[in-house]
Amino acid sequence: MRKPGEPIYLRIHFIAMTLVIVATVALPRAVEFFVGPLGFGTRALAGLGIAVAGGIALYLLYNSSARNEP
Repeated sequence: MRKPGEPIYLRIHFIAMTLVIVATVALPRAVEFFVGPLGFGTRALAGLGIAVAGGIALYLLYNSSARNEP
């Protein structure tokens, strides 16, 4: 049972957040490897889009588990 004031995050939450952070940098670099050189603006825009999409996905996936905590 969780003590009052103790964080509700589980290990899986931290793993998912880490994957989103790594994907923000790694996916544009992987595309560069297969497609060819990308400009700085393109990489920045892709990274920002991935970060926003990942953040929304994490919110939707783990919001219900946070609400179910006692």
